[in-house]
This record gives sequence, C-alpha cells and structure tokens, in this order.
Amino acid sequence: MSDLLVEARGLGKAYPKVHRSGDRLRALSRLLFTGSDADRISVLRDVDLEVRRGESLGLIGANGAGKSTLLKLITGVLTPSTGTVRVRGQVGALLELGAGFHPEYSGRDNIVMAAALHGLDGAELRRRLPEIIAFADIGDYIDEPVKHYSSGMVVRLGFAVIASLKPDLLVTDEVLAVGDESFQKKCVRWMQDYLEGGGTLILVSHSMYHVQKLCRHACWLRGGEVAMAGDVFDVTQAYLAWHERKSAPQAAPSASDRLNIEFSVLGMSLNGEEGEQPLLQDGGAALEVRCRIRSREGRVPCVAIGVARADGTPVYGVSTDMDGLAPHRTGLDEYACVLRFDALPLLPGSYTVRVHPLDPEGVRVFDTMERSLTIRGATREFGLVRLAHRWIDPGHEGSPRE
Repeated sequence: MSDLLVEARGLGKAYPKVHRSGDRLRALSRLLFTGSDADRISVLRDVDLEVRRGESLGLIGANGAGKSTLLKLITGVLTPSTGTVRVRGQVGALLELGAGFHPEYSGRDNIVMAAALHGLDGAELRRRLPEIIAFADIGDYIDEPVKHYSSGMVVRLGFAVIASLKPDLLVTDEVLAVGDESFQKKCVRWMQDYLEGGGTLILVSHSMYHVQKLCRHACWLRGGEVAMAGDVFDVTQAYLAWHERKSAPQAAPSASDRLNIEFSVLGMSLNGEEGEQPLLQDGGAALEVRCRIRSREGRVPCVAIGVARADGTPVYGVSTDMDGLAPHRTGLDEYACVLRFDALPLLPGSYTVRVHPLDPEGVRVFDTMERSLTIRGATREFGLVRLAHRWIDPGHEGSPRE
C-alpha cells in the first residue's frame, strides 16, 4: 500500500468566460470547431500537492482563492484543465451544503441511499444506522424531508454518514462553520479520534483556530496559486499577517520631506539589522531597537518607540520623556537612542516597530519610521501578548506546596 494518498502535479482549472446570454454556446462552438479554449478564466494554476496517509492538511485562503475548486478536483467532482491528480483509497467528502442528498426524501432514506453509494450492504447498514442517527442528533426530523432541514441539520446528517464510514481520506469544506457550538465540538472530537486512529484529513476553513488545532500542515492559496505550504503554524501566521498588512494604514513621509521637518528619523535597526526585510524571531527572545534622529535646530528631541500589530492595533509604547531619559547627542544635529526588551512577550504574528521623534515637550509627533517584525512559534493562545500565569487547583488551594 502506497504511503502517498493524494498526489497533484501542475494541477489547474479554467472555465469559459460566460458573462452574457449565449456566451456558453459560443464557447462550446469555438471548442468544437476550432479546438481553441483560449478565452477562459483560470481559477487554479500549477498546484503541486502531496498528502500522505495519517497526515492532516489545512487549506486556507481568502474567498475566491480556489480552495473549493481544489477539493472538487481531488474528490473527482471536477476534471482538471491542466495537470494531474491521483487519490489512492476511499474518500469521504463534505463539500457543498446538501450535496448528495435528495430534498424530497427523509433523512433516514438519504442515509440508506448514501450507504448504498458507499458500498454498504443491508446487514452493515442495519448495524450502523442507530449510531448514524444518534450522531446526527436531529430528533424526529430524521423522518422529515431534507428540504425542511436547516443548514446546520443538513451538515449534521452529512457528517454523521461520513463519520460512520471512517474513510481513508476525509475532505471537508467549512463544515465547522455551519453547525452549532455543541455539534462543532462533537465534530472536532471525532476528527481528533479519526486522526489518532491513522485517518487522513484535508480541511478547508477560515478559522485558523480549528486549522491549527486539527492540522499539522497547511497550504495557503492566493489568487489560484500556492502562496505558501508547510508547517501549519508557519503558514497560518503568514496568512494572518498578510491580512493584517492589507488593512494597515499607509502613511510615511518621503526622504525629501524628512529634511524639511524639525525632527526626523535618519535610520533605525532591529537587533542590528536595517533594511526593509522583516525581522524574524521566536517569541520571548530579546529585541533591541536603535534609532538615529535629526534635529534641524539642534534641540534635544523626545523619542517614542512603539509596537503595533500589522493592522495598526497598538500593543505597547514608551517614550524617553516617560522614563526620564534623553537621547544621546552624536553630532551637531543628530541624536541616538537604544531601547531593549530583554524578553519580548508577543504571541506569534506580524507586527511593526515604530520610532517617532517628538518636540522636547513630548507633545507633537514630527515623523514616523517603522520596520516589520514577525514572531514565530507554535501556540494556540489568543491575543497579542503572553501574560505570565499559572493554573491553581481549587481543591488544593489551602494545602502547602513543595
């Protein structure tokens, strides 16, 4: 038995441009009579992907990135326009809501049909039917037509059927975004047990919490192409940082403008590194910020240094004035200062470190220079910073501790 369960090489999918009535017919005629399909929209391009037995892969990306298209190619719902995809083993798929269910038939009847399609005989179905109905937990609706179900009930029924089959590969598309909280917890527990038992999972979700909780690897699709693939924490943190940078305000004076203002930043470095490339370091490591300030009239400036999330949310800031210090004069109209964090408690993510020169009174900001900082690490904690903490057992609060 091959260890490689899913293998895609140069995988791509394109569709004819269909904007107006008759476009579809013209596209078909052009393909039949000329063999040309040049006038097409590409939704997925050059995707190389490998998933081995027992692995868990999260597919992430913005809406329209090609995630659902890739799942449909893997499960055989669509055929590739370019490249190849090969899947070895039984696949259980939860893709579009209600796919595979007949709306006029009851939930019970749909379970019977789904079981037959997956090759279960009558005896095996009778054995599994009670556990499928119990897992779905939709009460008397099990004998109502599926067209009367809510979206959450449809997902419950679909997941219950797949859970009973325990396929070699489970493929899900936003299944955890539809059900209620109790059912989400049930699904997560089942997926964890499934993976511990050697199952293989491909999960599409906009919830980075669930992706990090359930998956060891991740693939980020952007504009139909693979932007990044690898360790789940590295990929999800890069994806979140990209989103934060998209919403970050853009404002920075040019070099020529800096010469005309009273106080300006001549340069700054993070841990001795200058330039535009983000500084990459582990959470809890030291950070040293150095900056040089120009004072047009030679007056001693106040310098503020702050850390913000990449979308602009402030995390921490402090100034020389607050701590009763003054920048060190290095020339007739230049000053320098160094701020050191011995153990920066930021959680993994993308941040900016900003330097602001102010007037000696610390009232007016004249300039801003910033550098990007990326904190890496494997954690599912929430927020921006790691606060020192410890858990206390309520049953032993009064007991002496060694």
